[in-house]
This record gives sequence, C-alpha cells and structure tokens, in this order.
Amino acid sequence: MSLAEKLKSDKFIVTCEIGPPKGINVDKILKEADSFKERVDAVNVTDLQSSVMRLGSLVMCYLLRTWGHEPILQLTTRDRNRLALQSDILSAAVLGIENILALTGDHPLRGDHPEAKPVYDLDSVQLLEVIKLLNSGVDMAGNKLDGKPKILPGAAVNPGIDPIEPEIIKMEKKVKSGAKFFQTQAVFDIDKFTLFLKKVKHIDVPILASVILLKSPAMAHYMNDNVAGVNVPNTLIKDIESVDKKDRVKKAVEIASGLINGLKTLCRGVHIMPIGWESKVPLLLDAAGL
Repeated sequence: MSLAEKLKSDKFIVTCEIGPPKGINVDKILKEADSFKERVDAVNVTDLQSSVMRLGSLVMCYLLRTWGHEPILQLTTRDRNRLALQSDILSAAVLGIENILALTGDHPLRGDHPEAKPVYDLDSVQLLEVIKLLNSGVDMAGNKLDGKPKILPGAAVNPGIDPIEPEIIKMEKKVKSGAKFFQTQAVFDIDKFTLFLKKVKHIDVPILASVILLKSPAMAHYMNDNVAGVNVPNTLIKDIESVDKKDRVKKAVEIASGLINGLKTLCRGVHIMPIGWESKVPLLLDAAGL
C-alpha cells in the first residue's frame, strides 16, 4: 500500500527522516536507510535543514525510490519563488515522488551561508494551495497543465508552542488548503501532547508525533534554548546525564522507545528524527516493537 492508502486505514504509521549529505557521497546514507527498509512506511528527506547547504532533497528522494523506499519530499518556500516551487512539484511527480511535506523553512541567518537572500514568495499554507491547484490540473496563473500530478500533501505542526491557539488556527488553514497528514515538532512530554490533541480533536487529519533520539545532555539543552516549542524535561536530561558516554545510545533508544509506546494509543503514528543517528533506527524500532 502507498502512504496515502495507509493513512486511510487503521494502521499505526511510522515514518523516518534522513538528511542528505553535504557533498555527493550518498552511499553511507543509502545503506543506513536500507537498514530500516520495509520497517517504516515512508522516509522524509529534509530540504536544506537548518538552512545548511546540502545535496538536494529531490535527487535524494529519487534515489530512495529507486532503492525501494517510499519518499516524502520536504519542500520549503525559503529558497524558491512560485515558478520554481511549481516546477519542482511537477518534477517530483515525473520522478514518481508523490508525497510532499510543505514547509516555510528556517531563515538563512541560522545556517552556514547567512549572507544568502531568502525568497519566501509563498508560505507553507500557500504552498499547500499550490499543490491542490496542480493536482487539479492548473497552475497558479490558471494555465491548464499537460498532464497533472497526484501529490499527497502534508504539513508540519508544533504542539509545544506557547500560546498554542495561533498554531491551531494555522493548522486549520493548512487542512482547508489540502493537508492530508501532519508531522509534529519533537514531542518529549506525553501529557502536554495529550492536551494538544484534545484541543485539535475537531481536525480529522492524521497526526504523526515526532520522536528524536537524544544523543547527549548538550543536545537537549541546545533544543531547549534554540528550538521554539520544544522542551526536553529536566527528568530526561538527568536520565541521560546519569549514564556513561558509552551507554548513551542505549539510553537514547530507551527514552525514545518509551515515548513511542506512550504515543501508540494517542495518535495515528510517529515520525522518527534520528538527526545523524540513522544507523540507530533499527535499534529503536526493535525496542518499540515496530
């Protein structure tokens, strides 16, 4: 079954995320992705994550597809105007890539080329509208397409942001604009996430909660200080600090699998964000019984 078909079923969905390399050597990441092949329902490919220059997400998605994975193309509006965005969507469809996560993208000031000029011709809500238009057979200017794509559009949501009400309003706009699934920002607090789900129970779109493998206390502190809406509880930070460095992988898997097991009865699935620890994903899947 395709991801679109699985989302319509009662299956617990598992997606994972990879970041393209900073260069052209793709062997390592493809081998790591192969280690969880057929164990996850789709694989996201980040689009210049954190505004760091890397290999393009489109080519990486194509390579994954040729290796038997179902890719989700992350597409940000940061670097492209409406012409380029529409062209990339059509290009993805021709290459057999039918899932797109519509994102606005981090500002270039956060990346390794801070002098780069951002585009932001559209935002993520408008990008979803563009996908809807192209799927219907016309472009943004109303011109008829010679063959139309069949893209499954997804969107992001940040359940930990405070105040949450503007995020819910934007979530509703994304659904109206065509979003068929949501992947969240990292979830570390099950109780807080449960409260969020209660507030969005009127939104009948599958939500996949993101789970991160915490590599170190420093990583946890960095996210608390720099990632909006993410709060790693002190109890988890102390849990990581309590073990030797050689046991950090085991502890990270233990924490993440515990979160996944807590999420299984709450939402439609999980999105695993290994952030460089793609090789550890099979360990997490085993520990979580996935």
